[in-house]
Amino acid sequence: MLEFSDTMNRKIASSFLHELLVRPLEHEVDDDGNQIAIGDGVSLGGDKDWAKAVAELAKKVHSSVGEFEMVVSTVVEELARPCRERTADFMQWMHCLAVTGLLLQNTSTLRNLQATAIEPSELLHSLLLPAAKQNHVDVQRAALRCLCLLGLLENRPNAELVKQLRLSFINGPDLVSAIACKALIDLVTWHGPQEIDRAIGIESPDPSYEKSQFTQVDLSDMNDDDLNIGVLDILFSGFHKDHWEFDLEGDNHDNVPTILGEGFAKILLLSGNFASIPADLHTVILAKLIKLYFSEETKELERLKQCMSVFFQHYPALSDKHKSCICNAFVPVMKAMWPGLYGNAGGSTHVISKRRKLAVQASRFMVQMVQTQLFSTESMDQASKSSESASGLADASNNFDISEEGLAIRIALEVASCPDKKTAAGKAYALALCKVVVLLRFRQSEQKAIKCMRGLVNHLAASVASDKELGKELAQMAARLRSLDACPDEELAQDDADAIFKKLGFDDGFKLDTNQAVPPTPAPRSVRPPAPARRRARQAPSSSDDSDEEAGEADVPATSASRVPATPSMTAAARSQRASKTAALSKMSAKPATASDDSELDGQSDVTSEEDASDEESL
Repeated sequence: MLEFSDTMNRKIASSFLHELLVRPLEHEVDDDGNQIAIGDGVSLGGDKDWAKAVAELAKKVHSSVGEFEMVVSTVVEELARPCRERTADFMQWMHCLAVTGLLLQNTSTLRNLQATAIEPSELLHSLLLPAAKQNHVDVQRAALRCLCLLGLLENRPNAELVKQLRLSFINGPDLVSAIACKALIDLVTWHGPQEIDRAIGIESPDPSYEKSQFTQVDLSDMNDDDLNIGVLDILFSGFHKDHWEFDLEGDNHDNVPTILGEGFAKILLLSGNFASIPADLHTVILAKLIKLYFSEETKELERLKQCMSVFFQHYPALSDKHKSCICNAFVPVMKAMWPGLYGNAGGSTHVISKRRKLAVQASRFMVQMVQTQLFSTESMDQASKSSESASGLADASNNFDISEEGLAIRIALEVASCPDKKTAAGKAYALALCKVVVLLRFRQSEQKAIKCMRGLVNHLAASVASDKELGKELAQMAARLRSLDACPDEELAQDDADAIFKKLGFDDGFKLDTNQAVPPTPAPRSVRPPAPARRRARQAPSSSDDSDEEAGEADVPATSASRVPATPSMTAAARSQRASKTAALSKMSAKPATASDDSELDGQSDVTSEEDASDEESL
């Protein structure tokens, strides 16, 4: 451990530190004679760890109040002279900006830079803004980093600073846009989006106006003097710009999609600090992050995937408002991801199948987030108490819109109102949504939501009538809802249903269907073949044959006989039997003509009497 209390040691260390600060950056020369800086191009020595070590040494050597700022600003002023005179090459620019970044990163307030060799205003106008307009990309990147550090130290962001960051993000090369994007997001999370817009003259909107969508901006057609668009609108438009260039080799992850994803995720996590951002925009941001996470275009961005994974683990567990945002984002995400619907492109069978699988994964992922328990022990205690007293306070709860009940109703309404149910894409869409809705659980305290869902299950069953297994699951869901309903025979009033739909964001009314029951799933057919039915003999059988036939007819079960449908041949046989019975009865009532006919009549009477007896028994 070095000791700098001694004057001689401090003097030697100060001289050594000065040499470290003024030492030129290391560089290489390519085949064309161009100089290439070694390292990241923005930090002193080309390495963040090296710059951090030099800063710590400088603070220990110059530990008095304001001494560190005084010494380093003197070095900055010395290095900035050729830059002011426009005689410096890009290596001198980068060296000066690296030392400037070290100064701004390690000072706590701009007041410490007052009365130094170069004051903040002079630093901004004579060094940083001209550097941001240089042609060399690395000089622009280093200048934008310093502008961001300066903006974080200001109580209110400077107008010229904000304008330069906006212009660099819109018109700069992709590597420059990435640094400008990161700087704008840092300033937004530090000062708030309202302060950033107010710095360039954009007034706050009317508090009564609730903004529900971001303003669509085409960054490629945006003019330099177009300053009436808010910073969040510009940043969000970066998601829609195609063909962002980035290099995935090594540790270089400075690309616009990753920076935007991390930035907007941070805004959602800290949404309580940004009252100026409407709640509807939270839903739009979350839906975009979910689509970004499940997009094929960003599968190679490992850092973005890791960041989103951590974000989605923590976001639903922090607040009920976050869960409400997830429920609101479910249907927009599915609409945007499902191929062949709502204006989405289709494609080949392989492409459609792949995109459908991604949409199904996203839907189940959102359900898991809604079912995530809160981190707060207080909220969990309240949830347990409410579940224990659910029987006594069945109608007291009214927070279905932020939980699984609200999500289930939203999905059911989406299935019922889908305009393309008859197409292959629409049928697959309805099946996917119904497979999700059966995973959701209802609390007994949400009686109105239960009754509302009971009236919507029938629409779900009608939409997926071709899938028997899913129909069976919907029937089981209907049975569960009926068992949870405190008054299952009472229907939900249409006014109450409209109030539920309005709370969920559906202004259009919807007619519930509580009369029609969910069609039962047909029982599986028996694998045993039906027993063949015996046909009656048309001729008079012998006494032994009669007894055998009667015994055989008694053994045939009634169920198997009833399964055999009637055929025309069997109907004709029955008619001939009735005709023979009539003829036999007429002969029995008449006087026999000859003795030789007695035996024949007796035989016929025996047969007809047996048949009549059997008919009487059947009646």
